[in-house]
Amino acid sequence: MKALLFAAAISGSLAFTPATLEPHPHLRSALVELGAARKELQTAAHDFGGHRVDAIRAIDAAMKQLRLAQQFDKN
Repeated sequence: MKALLFAAAISGSLAFTPATLEPHPHLRSALVELGAARKELQTAAHDFGGHRVDAIRAIDAAMKQLRLAQQFDKN
């Protein structure tokens, strides 16, 4: 009986091994959040003295670096 319970526990835990999970969820999450922030800035009513454009450029640069980080990990 103990062996059966142990085997069931092991086989159940194998379904949730790190190999089945996304390798870098924080990178993906950051890309999603930056995309949302970019959209908010693009639809903002004011340009905030030019800082809105600078912020969008900074977001674009950050998103590029995150994508490069994802690609780097695949090599």
